[in-house]
Amino acid sequence: MSATSVLRHSKWDGLLVALSVLHGAWLVAAPSVPLIALGLWWNANTVSHNFVHLPFFRSPRANTLYSAYLSLLLGFPQRLWRRRHLAHHAGDAARTQRWDAATWYEAALVLSLWTMIAVVSPRLFVFVYLPGYLAGLALCALQGHGEHANGTTSHYGRVYNWIFFNDGYHAEHHARPTEHWTRLTRTHPDARASRWPPVLRGCGVAPPLLNALERVVLRSPSLQRYVVRWHEAAMRPCLRDLPPIRRVTIIGGGLFPRTAIVLARLLPAARITIVDSDPRHLAIAQSFLGRDVVTIAGRYRVSHAIGADLLVVPLAFVGDRDQFYRAPPVPVVLVHDWAWRSSGDGVVVSWALLKRINIVRGRRRSDVRECDAADARISA
Repeated sequence: MSATSVLRHSKWDGLLVALSVLHGAWLVAAPSVPLIALGLWWNANTVSHNFVHLPFFRSPRANTLYSAYLSLLLGFPQRLWRRRHLAHHAGDAARTQRWDAATWYEAALVLSLWTMIAVVSPRLFVFVYLPGYLAGLALCALQGHGEHANGTTSHYGRVYNWIFFNDGYHAEHHARPTEHWTRLTRTHPDARASRWPPVLRGCGVAPPLLNALERVVLRSPSLQRYVVRWHEAAMRPCLRDLPPIRRVTIIGGGLFPRTAIVLARLLPAARITIVDSDPRHLAIAQSFLGRDVVTIAGRYRVSHAIGADLLVVPLAFVGDRDQFYRAPPVPVVLVHDWAWRSSGDGVVVSWALLKRINIVRGRRRSDVRECDAADARISA
């Protein structure tokens, strides 16, 4: 594609610039958690990513101004992102680099914008911008993990590559990182490919990311209150019209035990047991819990659910999640799942976090002999 007197590489980069301006105008006109999250994720992997590799403009000053604009729009210095991303392509992503004056300038712009929003509208900053920003970063982390977890992987779906401007040609991009996005094609028939877009591909291997987000929550009492409020609002309707619940087993729940905190409030007479494979997580969680909550260090086995009236499965569960849908081992199972995986009754916890709770009803399994066979299919 031919360039113009203003654009260095291709006239199609003008479309990316126009869309980024539309993105900014939309945020100013109607800020919302989904718009901030989805906009950050989309822009970082399209406009910003392509600008990092091949700055759009002929004029260095225009590139500097546009870099500053993207820094404000996405909430992180583009100069820093560029150095880190190019180091990733060079196989040296862990290298620490000193900030130059331009990076400090962009960081100061971002901090100034955040301060202005927090002063002018604290509620908007805390309840709209910050959740949307963190959710957008989470989506970006899922995207990056999905693209590289098992080796650089491409996705050749037409719809995805139309919306994301050929970002799916990821193996090809790594082979030729200076190739313009309009010229990326499937040139390596033997390249690793997936039928799933990167962000969906990464959902199956999300526990490390989810644990990282949990540690962020641990550092902020305000986020802890916000997360508990979200989950209590979602779980309260899930518990309506259920038979009496006297025993609850929670898989996971270490680190910040929001599910146990909420269920202790909603089911004050129930005995709660948390099963977590990491004793360190349980030690952290114990500081938030009362003495009546029982903790078990070890991988979840079906035998842990015997006698329970309610079983809670976390989003970070590793193993055959569908097993709980096919053969629930207790009368009621609350399965934390991705928002698009609706199964029967349930409620969305947060569209920003792409998370829902599905209610699965089953019969109590009193035959312990079935546990060993089921344990072979489930690991956490």
